Amino acid sequence: MSRKSIITLFISTLLGLPIWGAQPYYAFLKGDTLRMGNDWMERTMLWNNGAPITISLTDKQRGEIIRADGKQPDFSLVKGASKDATLTVSEISTNGIHANYLQVTVASTIGSLCIERRYRIYADCPAIACDTYLKGQVELYQHKDDNRSNADRKNIEHTDDMTTGVKTPTLDRLQLIGNHWRARTVEFFDYTDWNDNLMTERTWLPYRRNTYRGNLLFAHDVDTQQGFFFLKEAPSSSTQLNYGGSDFVADFSDFMVVGLGIATDDVKPDNWTRVYGCVTGIYTGGEQEALTALRNYQKQLRHYTTAQDEMIMLNTWGDRSQDAKIDEAFCLAELDRAARMGVTLFQLDDGWQSGKSPNSKTTGGSFKDIWKNNEYWTPNPTKFPHGLKPIVEKGKRLGIRVGLWFNPSVQDDFADWQKDAEVIIGLYKKYGICCFKIDGLQIPTKAAEQNLRQLFDTVLSQTNHEVIFNLDATAGRRGGYHYMNEYGNIFLENRYTDWGNYYPYRTLRNLWMLSRYVPAEKMQIEFLNKWRNTDKYPATAPFAPARYSFEYLFATTMAGQPLAWMEASNLPAEAFAIKSLVEQYKKVQYDFHKGTILPVGDEPSGRSWTGFQSINREKGVESGYLLIYREDNTESEAWVETWLPEGAVVTCTRVLGNGESATLTVGRRGAVKVSLPHSNDFVMYQYQIK
Repeated sequence: MSRKSIITLFISTLLGLPIWGAQPYYAFLKGDTLRMGNDWMERTMLWNNGAPITISLTDKQRGEIIRADGKQPDFSLVKGASKDATLTVSEISTNGIHANYLQVTVASTIGSLCIERRYRIYADCPAIACDTYLKGQVELYQHKDDNRSNADRKNIEHTDDMTTGVKTPTLDRLQLIGNHWRARTVEFFDYTDWNDNLMTERTWLPYRRNTYRGNLLFAHDVDTQQGFFFLKEAPSSSTQLNYGGSDFVADFSDFMVVGLGIATDDVKPDNWTRVYGCVTGIYTGGEQEALTALRNYQKQLRHYTTAQDEMIMLNTWGDRSQDAKIDEAFCLAELDRAARMGVTLFQLDDGWQSGKSPNSKTTGGSFKDIWKNNEYWTPNPTKFPHGLKPIVEKGKRLGIRVGLWFNPSVQDDFADWQKDAEVIIGLYKKYGICCFKIDGLQIPTKAAEQNLRQLFDTVLSQTNHEVIFNLDATAGRRGGYHYMNEYGNIFLENRYTDWGNYYPYRTLRNLWMLSRYVPAEKMQIEFLNKWRNTDKYPATAPFAPARYSFEYLFATTMAGQPLAWMEASNLPAEAFAIKSLVEQYKKVQYDFHKGTILPVGDEPSGRSWTGFQSINREKGVESGYLLIYREDNTESEAWVETWLPEGAVVTCTRVLGNGESATLTVGRRGAVKVSLPHSNDFVMYQYQIK
């Protein structure tokens, strides 16, 4: 922190003035009241000697206040009084990925434990994040009856009967006023090789102390129409570290985020340990306002660019040859075919390297003790006698980036992370390769998580933040959908016609369901070669890939990052007609992804009318895109519920697909009447509200 910043902090604290003056965010301490916020929201807390207690959340756009009546600190971990409290404020400039933000650090000690709560305040965002760091010695609260069922408690006849007597370490807490809160929690599931149902929602009325699972909690006051959300920045519940069985605790209007992801011995006396994070956001209104507030925050973590983040990827692993075919001649030929499809990024999966992984077509591969072979991550000299240079150079001539698959050395909690980082940095410097699929992760301990972060951070800092990681979510204990989001996008799932488990509507369903709470543009979504393995599906199967046009299969991925999960050499000549659609899509890809993408219509089922809406509000004017699919049903037109305002007149100009341009009047619940003459077809409109 600069001397000027420290002086500003000192004077502002004395006078009770916003520290950053005309800046779009602020934090200041006046007496025993700490205020932090921006033009969208303010969180007001009792200082409480460095153990803040929230007393209100203000929606500054609407002038509405959510009031609290807290008695306990927002963050609670150990017994004892907080002391030696300090407030430090610094402005963190963008690194090209995240937005500028104000970091407000509340530091204190309890006994021999040092605590830093580092709040992140972005300029145009109705949410404030908090990352907590610990150092020293800690003895966590004992969860003496956390697992006790309420069914085992006595009936309530007296006030004392309502007391549960449980002390739970809390990551954040809002002790609000009011008895008419309605809540929803959302739990997510990754390891998608084993899951095809990737989220579940639970709606409930808070009543006495109960526990809930999930990364997201939305709470809405039915009386005032005010709401807030907690986003727990952690892996999915089922893969979190030291998981205690829940992520949230609610007791009437008292809402807590629990589960820090640490054990006592994870906290060290000489180094800071980062626990799971928490984001608190506010909104006034209904579901659209809540989801928009969430998405606004999520988009601060990584600013998408056309050059780095947008991609139409070809990865040949989807045809199950594994590493058997990959060599220089094969890759050069695939690049020619990729260009004929309109692909923008060609990724070499497992098999480009000298070392042999356990996923090899031949036996004897291993990830164990990778660094006993210092040549493991050099291009295989037999397959690539000239290294990767011919592949990269041809890709450049064709306008196609080249990416690589990489499996960090998992043994001993990624103890060799520095060597792994040096490999990726070396490939970037030698070949200019900027995209790496990160596979095979297992994050069983806090030490493993810390080392993995160091790997990613080191690579980014030494490559001018030009490297992007595709983080595989198909197996293992990994980051899920709400952790490590700043590093790139999510490789969502493996599906194969070889095993008869690729059904286009189910892939679309996974994207559709997740897109309500996870930015669709952050997920790589696959489409496969529909001409392969037709014998693996019953001849009368209505949802077999062969029943769909190749253009439709591509269209099911457009809300995400399209992934051609196939060998282009196996495609028939007719498949390359897809390039016309792909080139049209590339013209709108970034603009479509720039908006807030939310699901519309019904859940994809193979028989539905379904789709996505990309909403963009600039200078008070709403415009965007509607991407509508008519699945296999008999209705040539249907009312599709959207997020458009009731009664609005909307001009819809077709930009992709087979529908007709139209002017529509929006009905109840945002419904618009759309038509497509054929089943298993789609249309993308660019819309403007008149």
